[in-house]
Amino acid sequence: MKDKEERIARAVAYFKEGYNCSQSVVAAFADLYGFTHEQALHISASFGGGIGRMRLTCGAVCGMFQLAGLEVAAMEGKDRETKSRNYAIVQELAARFKAENGSITCGELLGLKRDAPVSNQAEARTAAYYAKRPCPKMVESAARIFADYLDSIGR
Repeated sequence: MKDKEERIARAVAYFKEGYNCSQSVVAAFADLYGFTHEQALHISASFGGGIGRMRLTCGAVCGMFQLAGLEVAAMEGKDRETKSRNYAIVQELAARFKAENGSITCGELLGLKRDAPVSNQAEARTAAYYAKRPCPKMVESAARIFADYLDSIGR
């Protein structure tokens, strides 16, 4: 992929502009699949903060998974072979992210306690926010892993 580093930087820049982690990853690659920037933001909006800020699967990881579905998806309900191929890609992407970052779970990546309260309130993006959050690094990691995957398949 000739513009790999540009896409990775774009994903991080989107996050720093205020988009959530999932939106940032998906928007950086959306044009490869014929999606507009706005469509990318819509389809990935609910996955930030570990899926709706519930601190479950990291939003950047969810973004990778959404992109994997755009790359390989069963288009017929009975197509078990393509479903299995997609699941294998998702599992490989998850394994790479976990090996690099220690987890694919938002709450664990943020160092939160299991019983930490869940809030639907998006936080202001301040210097203090960035000082306590590894999110830009997670966005960069997910974007790089997906870009590497595309390189590996010759895209």
